[in-house]
Amino acid sequence: MAPMQTVTHVLPYVQVVLAALLMGGILLQQRGAGLGGAFGGGDGFGFNTRRGPEKFFFYVTIVVGILFVASALLALIIK
Repeated sequence: MAPMQTVTHVLPYVQVVLAALLMGGILLQQRGAGLGGAFGGGDGFGFNTRRGPEKFFFYVTIVVGILFVASALLALIIK
């Protein structure tokens, strides 16, 4: 099997795994503002420093998001 055919067959599975990891990473991050902060409300204390596991999940979510976008672009290129 040619390398490009292997990528074509494996890429959808990679995208599903990356999508699941991205959703999990986003859902694991906590926000103290609640729903009111999404619509402009809140108490005015919007800045928080990430520390410990929260910082780790933040950076992992960014990396997984970049990998997901790269895999989507690769899928567009090879089709």
